[in-house]
Order: sequence, then structure tokens, then C-alpha cells
Amino acid sequence: MATELLSDADINDALKDLPDWQRSGNTITRTIEAPTFPAGIELVRRVAEAAEAADHHPDIDIRWRRVTFALSTHSAGGLTGRDMMLAHQINQLAKY
Repeated sequence: MATELLSDADINDALKDLPDWQRSGNTITRTIEAPTFPAGIELVRRVAEAAEAADHHPDIDIRWRRVTFALSTHSAGGLTGRDMMLAHQINQLAKY
């Protein structure tokens, strides 16, 4: 997947298919509330596997059952298609 920066219009279009994600500058974030703390940790483990396979790693914040994922392509200096692709994967992995 290319690491070219997305335009604001491209980002807005991509976020239409990612309604649980919010943009803040050069980052998109989503907070997921897991049914239990161990379920939240398991979600992080599954996302870690997907991120490692994609060689694209999110920032992750765990607060009890609430897990926040933040995506940005740091090497490109903003949002790219890699971020949108991983956001879709996280959505699939987060289905309870």
C-alpha cells in the first residue's frame, strides 16, 4: 500500500466508511469499550498481529475496558491509505 499522504477530501471520504473513527489533525482515533478487561487485552493482541503483518503499528492506550487506537503514518507525516486499511481491520477485529 502506498504511503502517499491523503488529501483532506480523501480523508473525509474514507471516514464515511469508518463512522466510529474521528480525525484529529494528522491522526484518526477510535475508542472501543470491550465487555471485560481481558477481552480488551485480547483485542489488543489481535490488532497487534494484524499491525505486525501490515508493518504498520497504531498507538494504543488501554484504560480498563476502554481501548483507544490512534493511527497515523509517521514516516509520511500524516494520514495515508495504510491508516484507513488498518482502521478497517481494527473494526473487523472489534466486533463482539
